[in-house]
Amino acid sequence: MIDEKLEKLKDILKSLESVVIAFSGGVDSTLLSKVAYDVLGDRSLAVTAKSETYTKSELDDAIELAKKIGIKHEIIETSELNIPEFSHNPIDRCYYCKRELLENLKEVAKLRGFKHVVDGANADDVGDYRPGMRAVAELNVRSPLKEAQLTKAEIRELSKRYDLPTWDKPSAACLASRFPYGTEITAERLNTVGEAEAFIKSFGISQLRVRFHDQIARIEVSDNDMEKLLKNRELVVKKLKELGFNYVTLDLQGYRTGSMNEVL
Repeated sequence: MIDEKLEKLKDILKSLESVVIAFSGGVDSTLLSKVAYDVLGDRSLAVTAKSETYTKSELDDAIELAKKIGIKHEIIETSELNIPEFSHNPIDRCYYCKRELLENLKEVAKLRGFKHVVDGANADDVGDYRPGMRAVAELNVRSPLKEAQLTKAEIRELSKRYDLPTWDKPSAACLASRFPYGTEITAERLNTVGEAEAFIKSFGISQLRVRFHDQIARIEVSDNDMEKLLKNRELVVKKLKELGFNYVTLDLQGYRTGSMNEVL
């Protein structure tokens, strides 16, 4: 079944003839870029957006991954914080972010002579709350992984087969996802959350979120990492208070994607 889906993915990419890929360096877009490069060669271009919501380490990873794949790679600069509908953080915030990104990629495709823009959405994204998918539909962007019905687990399996270092990379989301809807997103707050997560990662904890609740930092880690975090809790509390939080909490429900959507 997975081999059939892989062949379907290749067929889809061949039919597109040339593609600009929204490349974050995550699990999905990395596999998509690898297969696109294998199928289309220099008729594929990976483009990464550098912005306030994207950490430097993620950008560095994307650059190295593109080199490993061999695909042509460009970096563009975007600023979601200049979009009031984004910075005010409504429940459809991701729509405005995604539209800004895809409009930029459409312009790159037009200037470089590429026929299509594609993103890394997969089959598991269909049932989740993802307002950004509206922008995908409006701008006629294709999602080859989703069209080939590849799930996240299958994408990881294929990534391992291709010897891509992202095969077991923790799920990532832009830093804006750390804020409750309605909480203003600023560059300072994004930097605070990013620095807090980088510090906690230094203890060998890779899958985590530091959710921003004004004076409260709500830390989500996987069940397996809770003990590790608690062993270092004094250092974590000290650092996060230095960053401006008055209270530092551990969410006993643990890490899960989209926890800010639980209030919807």
